[in-house]
Amino acid sequence: MCDFYDKMKDLMKILIIEDETKIAEFIGQVVREMGHEVVIASTGAEGRSQFSQSQVDLVILDVMLPDDDGKKICREFKTLKSQVSILMLTALSRVEDKVAGLDSGADDYLTKPFSADEMSARIRALFRRHTERPLSLKCGDLELDVIKRQAIRSGTAIRLTTKEYELLEYFLKNIGRPLTRSQIAEHVWDLHFDPESNVVDVYVNHLRKKVDAGATKKLIKTIVGQGYVLNEE
Repeated sequence: MCDFYDKMKDLMKILIIEDETKIAEFIGQVVREMGHEVVIASTGAEGRSQFSQSQVDLVILDVMLPDDDGKKICREFKTLKSQVSILMLTALSRVEDKVAGLDSGADDYLTKPFSADEMSARIRALFRRHTERPLSLKCGDLELDVIKRQAIRSGTAIRLTTKEYELLEYFLKNIGRPLTRSQIAEHVWDLHFDPESNVVDVYVNHLRKKVDAGATKKLIKTIVGQGYVLNEE
């Protein structure tokens, strides 16, 4: 995701569920200019499908959809993935409408019409909450205690160097998301990626040997021509 609030160094995937095409495209442009990835759905059914298929970090959800109730979708999404951030959109400005939206599980509420600056400010605020450091990160039987800076798989501690730890933490913050060598280099080493360098590959291989050694299910996979991904699949 460059600077934390400008071109964010850790990419966030944002799902926009909005039936008004012009509004959806406007929000999409704001999100892309902030450096995030965008997925757009125009109906509740399409939004549910995208949510189940994608590793979504933030949902921008219209409360009134042609085929569904945004509040109902919000409750469903929070049940499926409690940590996902949800920004509810509505043309209704009454206090009771906002309260109903927040009571359904929304993290924030924005009334139409809104400016690009207001939308980006709300996204930044939700991004800060989303990226607050958790006590632990997990994928299957692999757990990373970020307080003790200790990795454990199937009850066995894994000894990691500082860079291996940072690399594993980055993978666990992006479970299921393909990471390019350039993204990894910029995040873990804070440097521009040199195509001639094999430092990323070397460290990933070291980490893979430690994390996946003796395990039936391998977590760290190579994506040919792209980079690497950590998941249980």
